[in-house]
Amino acid sequence: MDRQILRDLFTHTLEAARILGQDTPLLAQISAARQRLAPDRTGGQGQLQEWLEDWDTQAPDQRHRHVSHLYAVYPSSQINLRDTPELVQAARTSLDRRGDFATGWGTAWRVCLWARMGDGERAYSVLKGLTGPMRTYPNMFDAHPPFQIDGNFGGAAGMMEMLVQSWGGEVLLLPALPAAWQHGTVKGIRARGALSVDLTWRDGQLTALRLAGPPAARVRLRYRGKLSEVVLDSQGRFVAYSALGV
Repeated sequence: MDRQILRDLFTHTLEAARILGQDTPLLAQISAARQRLAPDRTGGQGQLQEWLEDWDTQAPDQRHRHVSHLYAVYPSSQINLRDTPELVQAARTSLDRRGDFATGWGTAWRVCLWARMGDGERAYSVLKGLTGPMRTYPNMFDAHPPFQIDGNFGGAAGMMEMLVQSWGGEVLLLPALPAAWQHGTVKGIRARGALSVDLTWRDGQLTALRLAGPPAARVRLRYRGKLSEVVLDSQGRFVAYSALGV
């Protein structure tokens, strides 16, 4: 996880410098340091290696609440379906070996991970466990004794991740919608680029989309594998219905 966090830190720092027009000797050092970071690897069991060496294969029982080495999948996007499908498969293997049931926060993280990897049914299954009587009190507080707000906040994040994702310069619409959520409306989901997203869907199909954000902003939308670009109007709005064209 430390290598993955550093990779994000270095990448975002260099991107910020590019946007701001900065060029200093420190940036060259950061770029060189990023190149020296060890890459993520697939281990002998087909899993995403947790360690630099393939020590995972020596563990007789890999079920554990921690999935720190999957940070690159979520909340980062270094490992993703678009660019690194082979590492996504390795992450799936790791997550399978960890098991679906953990602490409140650990279970919530699993919801987010399965959603980010496009598996709405698995995310929904884990979400039902998180919101069931073993992990949620009648007052809807997370039941990891005595109470774990991470489970509540993380569960909400996972549900949002099933409906809208924002990474890689794109906004993904209904990327992990489970069959159980055939109809629905959600409003005010925040996305990168100071965007607000409202969605309505019926029979599993997107039927209405509203975007709000900076005037004239260009937004790349991905829906069911198709990528489109829309431009917000002078009021910072975009509205589409029916087939949407996206």
